[in-house]
Amino acid sequence: MTKIKKAYFCQSCGHQSPKWMGKCPSCDSWNTLVEEIVQKEEAKKGDWKTSTSRKVANKPRLLKEIKFSAQERVITPDEELNRVLGGGIVPGSLVLIGGEPGIGKSTLMLQIALTMHQMKVLYVSGEESEQQIKMRADRITQQNEGLVASRENCYILTETSTQNIFKQIEEFAPQILVIDSIQTLHSSFLESSAGTVSQVRECTAELLKFAKESQTPVFLIGHINKEGSIAGPKVLEHMVDTVLQFEGDRHLVYRILRATKNRFGSTSELAIYEMLGDGLREVSNPSEILISQRDDDLSGISIGATLEGNRPLLIEVQSLVSTSNYGTPQRSSTGFDGKRLNMLLAVLEKRGGFMLGNQDVFLNITGGLKIEDPAIDLAVCVSVASSYNDISVSNDMCFAAEVGLGGEIRAVNKVENRISEAEKLGFKEIYISKYALKSVNQDNYTIKIKAFGKVEEVFEDLFG
Repeated sequence: MTKIKKAYFCQSCGHQSPKWMGKCPSCDSWNTLVEEIVQKEEAKKGDWKTSTSRKVANKPRLLKEIKFSAQERVITPDEELNRVLGGGIVPGSLVLIGGEPGIGKSTLMLQIALTMHQMKVLYVSGEESEQQIKMRADRITQQNEGLVASRENCYILTETSTQNIFKQIEEFAPQILVIDSIQTLHSSFLESSAGTVSQVRECTAELLKFAKESQTPVFLIGHINKEGSIAGPKVLEHMVDTVLQFEGDRHLVYRILRATKNRFGSTSELAIYEMLGDGLREVSNPSEILISQRDDDLSGISIGATLEGNRPLLIEVQSLVSTSNYGTPQRSSTGFDGKRLNMLLAVLEKRGGFMLGNQDVFLNITGGLKIEDPAIDLAVCVSVASSYNDISVSNDMCFAAEVGLGGEIRAVNKVENRISEAEKLGFKEIYISKYALKSVNQDNYTIKIKAFGKVEEVFEDLFG
């Protein structure tokens, strides 16, 4: 009789230890080591990893002898997803999608499965029944007659055993596989329950082996923990090729899909969706929803031109400056780095002459975005100065420049893309650094380009 082997796994980072310890030696977390059974059973016939046709030992080869043929990506009807993935789905890739419960992960993947015409898609669910998935599919397709025909190529499987899933895969030979979710799967090679560190790691390893050997794209839906990171061992994110994070407030209609890891493209791209009753709608022009429509001229509001990957966005910066009632003034920012805000406030006080030492300053980036692009520094400074002077800034103006510690206005990259986006949205003036004029042909634009070298020059032009 085979002796049962047990080990202790950290539920935060996946570190394996032969004995229990109060603190994990890898991530320094307390009381996270849990005992699990790791003794493997004998391989069963029909399992993917034991197929005799794939028992070929790899041998080292010279790099110059390896032949490479560029594989065409699978282009989905979802332009936003294509952008985040780097131009489409790569054959044989393993993509992990994480997000809060109810954010729309399952809806997004089912919608993709229904829109993939001419491709056989297998949607494996371990959380919902076939009837529940059918109800969601009917809700998605009732407003889109073009999706009805795609149901002929979308197969639904409610199963949690990886061995049974691979048996169905060998029978149906799907071209795209969707797993909802990885925490519900379990492998008979391990005796621990589903959702444990060892099970999640083993199931992901089996799916990774299947994806690479069959060149079938696999999408994994994963839960997140209370800290906001994907549940399970950190090694899970290292095993997959792409990690997508689905973000947004469940009480709001807009969702943001961004890549935190991508072996086949940039991690700077993002996709924006609108959650409707019949599914997720792509937002092709996010600047229109990030800029609030207002009739009255309000102080403390300015428009900044930023970049997310290669996509230019115009966002609204809101500020509120009021006299502090306490000894120490408050500094609060939402969607913007608090330390950078303090730096810009010091520049305004030193170079602009604003007495902010006894003022509370609140800053907000609308739309729920978190911006790290320094190109909105000038928009932040103008927004704070507008609220301090209680003078509104025209809705037809936008700003794209970085502010240095000496009050100088520095040039930013891809300023032509920012100018083109502002012109397309109907802005009449854009403020940039004078050092960026050498790369801009003003004859190509109808928008008025104003260039300055010092932040005090901008304030003089705006407020007099």
